Amino acid sequence: MIRFKRVWPRIVAHADMDAFYAAIEQLDDPTLRGRPVLVGPPSPRGVVLTASYEARPYGVGSAMPMARARRMCPDAVIVPPRFDRYQEISTTIMEVFSNFSPDVEALSLDEAFLDMTGSEQLFGEPESMGRQLKSAIRDATGLTASVGLSATKYVAKVASACRKPDGLTVVPPEDAKAWLAPLPVSRLWGAGPKTQARLHRLGLHTIGDVARTDVRVLSAKLGSAGRHFHTLAQADDPRPVIGRRSSKSIGSEHTLNQDVHAKADIKRHLHLSAEAIGRRLRRKNYVAFGVGIKLKTADFRIITRQHRLNEPTDVAEAIYSVGVRLLDNVDDPGPFRLVGMVAYDLVGIGDLVQLELFDTPGRRRRLEVAIDQLAERFGTNVVQCANDLNNPVEMRLAATLDFLDDRTAD
Repeated sequence: MIRFKRVWPRIVAHADMDAFYAAIEQLDDPTLRGRPVLVGPPSPRGVVLTASYEARPYGVGSAMPMARARRMCPDAVIVPPRFDRYQEISTTIMEVFSNFSPDVEALSLDEAFLDMTGSEQLFGEPESMGRQLKSAIRDATGLTASVGLSATKYVAKVASACRKPDGLTVVPPEDAKAWLAPLPVSRLWGAGPKTQARLHRLGLHTIGDVARTDVRVLSAKLGSAGRHFHTLAQADDPRPVIGRRSSKSIGSEHTLNQDVHAKADIKRHLHLSAEAIGRRLRRKNYVAFGVGIKLKTADFRIITRQHRLNEPTDVAEAIYSVGVRLLDNVDDPGPFRLVGMVAYDLVGIGDLVQLELFDTPGRRRRLEVAIDQLAERFGTNVVQCANDLNNPVEMRLAATLDFLDDRTAD
C-alpha cells in the first residue's frame, strides 16, 4: 500500500481528451496521422467540430466555418463526423474515470472532473494520480488526455489546458493564487469576449490584476460577476464535484401534418421550438448549458445531435442558432415527420453567477422578455417573428409536445 500524508484539503482532477473527434479519426485511419484533419460536414455551410493539432498552427479551430477553415488550411483532410463512434469511446473513457473515483462529473463526451480526495493511499500523491489516470486512458483507448490537478475545480480546469496535448499540470493549493496571477483574464471562468473588454477598460489584463483589485470596485463596475471573478482570482472555488446530479431538460417537438425535407422548412420548425424553449426557460428561471435537435424520418428513424455551450443561455435566438449549426451536421435527406429541439444541463439562474448571460445577448434577451410579458397578457400568438407569418398551410403542426424532463443521471 502506498503511504502518502495528505496535505491538500481537496484533490480535484480535470481530464480533457486532446482533439477528441480528430484523434479518434487518426486512431482509426493511420493514413490520417500526422496530417491536418478537420472533423465536420464537407458542406461550405458546415462548421469545424474539431481540428487536429496538425491543423491548428494554420489558425483553424472549433466552431469556425468550414469554408474559411479550408481557405486557411488548404491541405486539410475533411472527415465527416461519426457520432456513434465518439459516443462509444466516450463510454470507455467514463468507465476508466469511474475506476479512479466514485465522484465523476462529466462535462461533455470528452472531459470530466474527478474528486480524488481520500484516494491518496490507492494512487499516491496528486502527480502520481494524474500519471496513472493518463496511462489508463491511453491503455483503454489509444488516445491521449491532458490532466490538471489542484484543490478546486476552477484551478484544475485551467491547469488541464496549460500543456496540451498530452499534458499533466499539478498546482498545489498553496501555489494556486500565484500560479494563476500571470494568466490573462480570458482564463477566468465565465469571462467572455465582452467581459474581457470591460476588464481591459478597467486596466485589468491578468488574473493577478483582478485579485489585487478591491472587490467593492469590481462589484460596482461588474455587479455580482465582479465578486465572482475576484473569488476565482484568489484561487477559491467551493463547488463540489457532483457525481450524481439532477439532469433537467426542456424540449419542444413538432409532429407535422406533412413531411418536410427542405432545410428552410426544417429551420422554421426549429425556430418555433427554440422560441417555446426560451419562454419556458425564462419562466422557470433556468439557463441551459446544452442544446440538441431531434428529427424523426418518415420511416421512424430518430436522428439526434447535441452541443454543450461554453456559456449558458435562455435566449431563443441563441438556442436556434445552435440548432441550425447542428442541422448542418445531419446528412440524412429525410423527409422528416417530426422536428424538435431540447435544452439540457439546466442550472437555476440564482445558482449561477454569470455576467455574460446578461451581457452578450442583452438587447435580444430584453426583446424576448418583453414578448414574454405580452404573451402572458394577450396570448402566445400576439407577437410573431416576421419569418413565421408567411408559413404555408402545410407547415402547420399536427401536434406539439413541450416537455420538462427531470431525472437523476448516473
